[in-house]
Amino acid sequence: MPRNPQILLDNRPQGEATVDNFRLTEADTPALAPGQVLVRHHYLSLDPYMRGRMNDSKSYAAPQPLGQVMQGGTVGVVEESRHPRFQPGDSVVGMGGWQTYSVVDGDAPGMLRKVDTAHVPLSYYLGAVGMPGVTAWYGLDQIIAPKEGETLVVSAATGAVGSAFAALARARKCRVVGIAGGPEKCAYAVKELGFDHCIDYRAHPDVKSMAGALKAACPDGIDGYFENVGGYILDAVLLRMNAFGRIALCGMIAGYDGQPLPMANPALILINRLKVQGFIVSEHMGMWPKALAELSDLVQLGKLRPRESVAQGLAAAPEAFLGMLKGKNFGKQLVKLV
Repeated sequence: MPRNPQILLDNRPQGEATVDNFRLTEADTPALAPGQVLVRHHYLSLDPYMRGRMNDSKSYAAPQPLGQVMQGGTVGVVEESRHPRFQPGDSVVGMGGWQTYSVVDGDAPGMLRKVDTAHVPLSYYLGAVGMPGVTAWYGLDQIIAPKEGETLVVSAATGAVGSAFAALARARKCRVVGIAGGPEKCAYAVKELGFDHCIDYRAHPDVKSMAGALKAACPDGIDGYFENVGGYILDAVLLRMNAFGRIALCGMIAGYDGQPLPMANPALILINRLKVQGFIVSEHMGMWPKALAELSDLVQLGKLRPRESVAQGLAAAPEAFLGMLKGKNFGKQLVKLV
């Protein structure tokens, strides 16, 4: 069996995460037991939620264990199988983590799924037609539940979730406004992703300025908001929400270093009778097939054209991950391993 390079969480961050929190090592790959599958990873996914799990604090999921392989989504190819449902050469998506190979129990729920790469590129199953895409679908369809013609806003607009959100919102004939960092990302959001407008948060670094930009971009107010960031951007959005608006709370990347993110004016939730609902997409697996089918169709029709930032080699994962947390990626952040 091949040797297996891995990246472990070596120690927990004290404030901002650094490359010193990780450790590159190598381990033996165990021989397969009956029912197990050996997967060679081609890409691994880097996602904002991973930063929260690096902390040893109460959350919706257990913290990432110290001294173990960083957890995360992967796509790859079956190299060896002792399970009747998987054959060598099958393309699969799973949760193999930050390592070159994984040995997976083929019967474990949600751990390994065969995918079709004839119409959808393999890497897309970690982004547009994977967990991020389903996240966008669930927040939009099940929480915001938009009506035709409504105005919707999403932060982190050019990332994997935001790009899928734009395509899904346009399919529902809504007006969609993004918030992203820098003129290049905003131009891409409008020209390639189909946003009606995109606001550069770097040009609007405080609540007053951002609220003014939102007022100009959303003259009829905001009916639905998909939140990935938190902080002053959420405060500004609350100032522009319409009565009975809906907010899908997906992420709070502005607070992943462990500092509290107080809200400036929570009374607006009451005044405007807003629905604010947090969600974790892995708790809604029954919705995944419907969401994945729509996302796959949008890709095949050319209505969802996600961009990817690809780091090369396992050793590049920590730097790429930290860069993503600071918005240095352009689209879905991946690490290519082959």
